[in-house]
Amino acid sequence: MTEVIVVPEFIAVSLAIVVYLIGAKLTHRVSVLREFNIPEPVTGGLAAAFITFALFYFFDLEITFELNSRDFLLVIFFTGIGLNARLSDLVRGGLPLLLLLILTVVFLFLQNGVGLIATILFDLPKEMSILFGSAALIGGHGTAIAWAPEVERLTGNSGLEELGVATATLGLVVAALIGGPIAKILIEGKNLSPDRADEEQTVGLSYKDTEVENITHVTLMQVLLFINVAILLGYGLYSIIAAAGILLPVFVPCLLMGIVVGNVKPLLLPNSAPVSRTPTLAMVSDFALGLFLAMSLMSLKLWELAGMGATLAFVLVAQAVVAMLFILFVLFPVMGRNYRAAVLGAGFGGFALGATPTAIANMSAVTKNYGPSPVAFVILPLVSAFFVDIANAVVIQIFLSF
Repeated sequence: MTEVIVVPEFIAVSLAIVVYLIGAKLTHRVSVLREFNIPEPVTGGLAAAFITFALFYFFDLEITFELNSRDFLLVIFFTGIGLNARLSDLVRGGLPLLLLLILTVVFLFLQNGVGLIATILFDLPKEMSILFGSAALIGGHGTAIAWAPEVERLTGNSGLEELGVATATLGLVVAALIGGPIAKILIEGKNLSPDRADEEQTVGLSYKDTEVENITHVTLMQVLLFINVAILLGYGLYSIIAAAGILLPVFVPCLLMGIVVGNVKPLLLPNSAPVSRTPTLAMVSDFALGLFLAMSLMSLKLWELAGMGATLAFVLVAQAVVAMLFILFVLFPVMGRNYRAAVLGAGFGGFALGATPTAIANMSAVTKNYGPSPVAFVILPLVSAFFVDIANAVVIQIFLSF
């Protein structure tokens, strides 16, 4: 009989910090991880997940983590992204944002098309295609769980929620591993460099910076203060939006309020120390995202995926290949064939198969290695965390009706 050990919240967070530091150390020492832009928390998180898998497989011991604080880390991170966004970025990102949204809608159909092919090859009900496609991959765990009952009703099959969750989980792992190598191929193969030499790093500190000045206890407190102000305003906006019957992830209004606070602060407090585009804010954002991903990946129950068989293996390989080809030969040319397009390619690989945090982690690993691309960090979350949910619901309904 399997013994279940539930790791309490505080210990889970403490272990996640250890996992994050192990990932950072491995990335520093194993050059191939850094060269292929594998995010530090992904390295540590997957290592921890394989340890818990070994404990389950050899000792019949299931490790479960309490993760209630994990989602607030995501709120902190996206609020920091908002604080870094300048109005000039939004103007520069207007057309790229529209193009990225159009490309994402096209990819939704491609992704469900691959799922449909899988159902035909393995003689499964065609309605299950969305659980091999955008409901589980671009949509993630929440969307897969939301649509699984409808697919069960249409097909008469049971246990489809577990299938959707398994697809989403494996997609998250694949997404964290393909974005960085894609960017490496594009950036080094085409000799690309940041669009502007004077841009500041928005998430994390460059691998080339051995010493970083101007990070003090005072700058840290200032950054945390303005993050908290933006979050308070974001939760207020979230309540208003929810009252209007519109369902959005809470980090989206916090991102929007971060943009407002970041652009209003210099006007209201012109003589105060800067917060946006500072090494301190970049460090705080990197910490919040890294800890979120470390907690997410170390809590993966890989043993629950072991019995899914050939169908799931085919789906993930096919979806990964389609995503990489789409990024290399469609997204990159359409988005301008420049450095920002390559960074967005890494991010697109992250959310097309995984989730927005994975996308940002991929882009962060790339920019730490090659240089900043602030506009990419503004437009991709707006597409992946906001517009895509609406488009995905429509496309899923089309496939179910078909």
